[in-house]
Amino acid sequence: MSYLWNEFNIKTFAAQTVVYRDGVFCPELSTIAGTDFRENFDKPIHIIYVGEIAGENRLDINIYVENQPVFLTAKIKNKKPAFFNIFIKNAGKNSEFRGHVMLENSDNLKFNCTASHDVSDTTILVKTKLIAERNSISKLSGTAIIEKNCPNTTSDIGFSILADKSARIEISPAQRISSVPDAADHSASIYQPTAPQIEYLRGAGLSGTEVDTALREAFMNDFNLF
Repeated sequence: MSYLWNEFNIKTFAAQTVVYRDGVFCPELSTIAGTDFRENFDKPIHIIYVGEIAGENRLDINIYVENQPVFLTAKIKNKKPAFFNIFIKNAGKNSEFRGHVMLENSDNLKFNCTASHDVSDTTILVKTKLIAERNSISKLSGTAIIEKNCPNTTSDIGFSILADKSARIEISPAQRISSVPDAADHSASIYQPTAPQIEYLRGAGLSGTEVDTALREAFMNDFNLF
């Protein structure tokens, strides 16, 4: 499996794996099948969703067992219109979901994340980063749902964007909270390199293209998932 990690620069650890490539499940790279978790595993679960997508793509993640850590690493590119929809349901007490979604949009991309807390003492944290290329159109939405009688939950859905000046961006956050959580956060930010950063890289001998590449890589790789 090392070729997959090397090609997509995925940070790995000891875990049960569920791997999707170009929107298709890869049984030969996975240690377990599917993302409907109804039994506990002795290791964390790592869902890896990588490659290029087009058209409609959906990923359902359902946690029904207690004390199960689940991680998602998604690294997606699109050169044609695409819709990527993630539904997360945490119905396992003391179970924790952490997801990092990295998107590179060269055309028209719609991304939606719906995260539902269905019992108490659950955690769902999803951080999404987007690079919006020249003349691209990006629509990002995130909805956190905390059902009734589900106290002591932690919810955080965040978006961070590095966009070309010609790109069009739309962000739609929402929360539906019916119980008192420990924390329920939303965030959205636009990242722009500072003049000192650009001058420093140019002073180190990088060309304009190399500066852009270095800034993009720094933006996408600045994640602390595990």
